Amino acid sequence: MADKIIALACSAGMSTSLLVSKMQKAAQAEGKDYEIFAKATAEAEDMLHATPKPDVLLLGPQVAYEKKRIGALGAAVGVPVDVINMQDYGLMRGEKVLKFAESLMGIE
Repeated sequence: MADKIIALACSAGMSTSLLVSKMQKAAQAEGKDYEIFAKATAEAEDMLHATPKPDVLLLGPQVAYEKKRIGALGAAVGVPVDVINMQDYGLMRGEKVLKFAESLMGIE
């Protein structure tokens, strides 16, 4: 089982697949055993109640309007939720997004 689970949510779950790949490469390069995956925002509530649940849930910038609703769901189960920086998302900066996820999980 992975040390940490990082979930990403976007409008259809497809546009983040390249970013997930870049994040996985960055984690592997640092010797970290993380499970990183993306799904559609419509599945966010299911992800937050899954076993095991993610340690953090990142939203794609295109679904930033969902932060309040999904953030409340995350807070209820102890999972931090935040929106990925638009530039980091657009430029597919996997390493930066990974660091952002780690900061939300309290990993420096």
